[in-house]
Amino acid sequence: MRLSLPLAVLFAMSFNLSAAEAPATGKTALVIHGGAGFVPMQSITPSERKAYHEALNRALDAGNAVLSRGGTALDAVTAAVVVLEDAPQFNAGKGAVFNAKGGHELDAAIMEGHTRRAGAIAGVTTIRNPIKLARTVMEKSPHVMLAGEGAEAFADEHPDIQRVPNSYFDTDKRLEQLKRAQAKEAKEAADGKRQAFDGTLDPPTYLGTVGAVALDSQGHIAAATSTGGMTNKKWGRVGDAPIIGAGTWADERCGVSGTGWGEFYIRNAVAHDICARVAYRGDSLEDAANEVVNKIVTKAGGDGGAIALDRDGNIAMPFNSGSMFRGWIKPDGSRGTAIHEGE
Repeated sequence: MRLSLPLAVLFAMSFNLSAAEAPATGKTALVIHGGAGFVPMQSITPSERKAYHEALNRALDAGNAVLSRGGTALDAVTAAVVVLEDAPQFNAGKGAVFNAKGGHELDAAIMEGHTRRAGAIAGVTTIRNPIKLARTVMEKSPHVMLAGEGAEAFADEHPDIQRVPNSYFDTDKRLEQLKRAQAKEAKEAADGKRQAFDGTLDPPTYLGTVGAVALDSQGHIAAATSTGGMTNKKWGRVGDAPIIGAGTWADERCGVSGTGWGEFYIRNAVAHDICARVAYRGDSLEDAANEVVNKIVTKAGGDGGAIALDRDGNIAMPFNSGSMFRGWIKPDGSRGTAIHEGE
């Protein structure tokens, strides 16, 4: 006996199948970044360049080790970002920039695409690896984001979260950046060039973040981002990195970690916009990422970059800031790291 289903039911079934998470294909992929910004090629010494590439490769190795043994995308991005947070070369964890008071305030977020679970923390000062606390917020609290003293108090309840004095994050390189930024600010004030806020912003003195997006063998995607924010930031400023949809996003089709001038990534919901173009308009990942980063953000007055990955293992890494520290492992096993355009 042959059964027939109403057209509406067939349509609903077709829609649900297309919207469901991707079937497991066994393929894996990983893409990471260590921040976008204007870092002239000649300003990096050979030894510094070597250290950057070594740190990026360590992060790729850590994330890929998880994926290679059948682990989850969530574990892979956590492992990769922890390595980047521990590397003093990048503006996250150990290498975080200084705020205006001479301290460090750290932000991070993580998201699992097929479940839409997410966790974020902002303005923490004693968490060695902020990405671990963001994941703990996701897994062990009813909330998505915790900030400042509240996030630190939540960490007190979880002894597996390693605490450090704020001075742990100090590096000479970032201190020099703070001194230059404050000297410039003082000179502008003395010259009467700085005026009341009129809706515009001065370009940040340093753009930097770290992040990772992974596809695991089950077809699941996760994204994670961690940052020390903006050099000489004031008033507890928080950028896009810990804001779900702005600097971090993952769904069943696509994942993004952004790096750039956070105010513009927040205003344009950059990470979500890239994946929405893939989901709703059918754009390729490359087209979606390039359109948002290199047209939407720049038209608004910002700059930066992003890494993106879809469920087919396609990778996009657009940036418009002169450089973006980045690394990748494609489904075919090919891999690389790069800093400047054309690499």
